[in-house]
Amino acid sequence: MATAGSMTPHPYYPQDLILDHYVANTNTVFHTLVYVSIGFFTVLGLVGVLGYPRRHSTLGPLGEKVAFFWFILCASLHLGFEGYYDIYHATLAGDNSPIAQVWKEYALSDSRYLTSDSFVRVVEAITTLAWGPLSVYCAWSLYHNLPSRHIAQLMLSLAHIYGCTLYYATSIFEGSPHSDPDPYYYYLYFWFFNSFWLLFPAYLLQDSIRVLVKAVGDAERVSAAEKKSKDKKLH
Repeated sequence: MATAGSMTPHPYYPQDLILDHYVANTNTVFHTLVYVSIGFFTVLGLVGVLGYPRRHSTLGPLGEKVAFFWFILCASLHLGFEGYYDIYHATLAGDNSPIAQVWKEYALSDSRYLTSDSFVRVVEAITTLAWGPLSVYCAWSLYHNLPSRHIAQLMLSLAHIYGCTLYYATSIFEGSPHSDPDPYYYYLYFWFFNSFWLLFPAYLLQDSIRVLVKAVGDAERVSAAEKKSKDKKLH
């Protein structure tokens, strides 16, 4: 705890940021990455187990397998990892649970996560409450090849692109004062890791638009053919 007139030392930016409840991580970066890897491969294993019985159906093509993995990964992150932030954001800087230590490691690229920043809190709350369940539905609808799959996929993809764009833009607009300027944290943590929520959704968005446009076109042609057939019978 900081004494009167002093500030608790911490590694975050801006360097005059006050985090009086900050407690340094007890895990090394390596151990933190091990936790992240365990989570990643757990999701990958879950996808493999769920997808194996469907290997000859809708989950046969590689693109569908990747999409299914993406939706399960998003659901896990939104409901679990980001849900943890939503609950414990106010005490995260002094929290040393495994999930909190991952957050504190990531916060080196964006300290807004340790200060209960209003924008981050709102975005993360929406992500957990809306996009988490929608990710589950996207995985479910893909697994069962439901017709509504592409409507949900389009909605989720637009939400991810919009949210990630705002996340980048609000930081860049301010000059990225919350990021450690070290390229490792700024370009790897902040830019690279978050870019997946632009790239994957962009691919899935165009996929859904293509399928929906084709479906509407086919429906219109069928409707036109039926109308033409009825007109012939009337004459």
